[in-house]
Amino acid sequence: MTGPTTKSNISDPETWIDQHGDYLFRFAMSRLRNEETAQDIVQETLLAAIRARDNFSGKSTERTWLTGIMKHKIVDYIRKAQRERPASEFESDEQDVDFLFDQRGHWKDEFAPAEWNANPAELMERKQFWEQLDRCLGKLPERLSQAFSLRMIDGMKTEEICKVLDVTPTNLWVMLHRSRARLRGCLEQNWFGHEGDEGQ
Repeated sequence: MTGPTTKSNISDPETWIDQHGDYLFRFAMSRLRNEETAQDIVQETLLAAIRARDNFSGKSTERTWLTGIMKHKIVDYIRKAQRERPASEFESDEQDVDFLFDQRGHWKDEFAPAEWNANPAELMERKQFWEQLDRCLGKLPERLSQAFSLRMIDGMKTEEICKVLDVTPTNLWVMLHRSRARLRGCLEQNWFGHEGDEGQ
């Protein structure tokens, strides 16, 4: 559907899997990196949408509405998962890039990234860039990937993310700093400098 859906013409829930299932699954996979969990979240999203169908206002597209429900499901899952993970796993997730920075958190000279000459606005419109970014996110430790996605892609506020991941604002800043460092290195290796091979 291209325009906002009204209450009167919202599609039959039995068609939602065919219309939106693949999109919702890819969205869940990009945040959760686990096929079984992503499938569960899609099912929970559709069940919640069926229950809330009468409350649909029609101010957005059907897909946007379903995605909004899914975002809440994903956040709830991440919040629960963080409470159940031992602290030692968090430490191992986040120590592997410490060698890149000095004691003040600045890049060491030998690891400082090269300048990017690409136009950010143009990158955002390129499907191949988003596909590569998704692959690079998949290589990050889980917590770093979640922190980056929640803040930079979903636009959640710092306070909300801290509650979801059960971290302090300082911890979150460090996680975002490290995730950006890792993503930058991955993109420099796999995207920048190879753009001519990718095509528009």
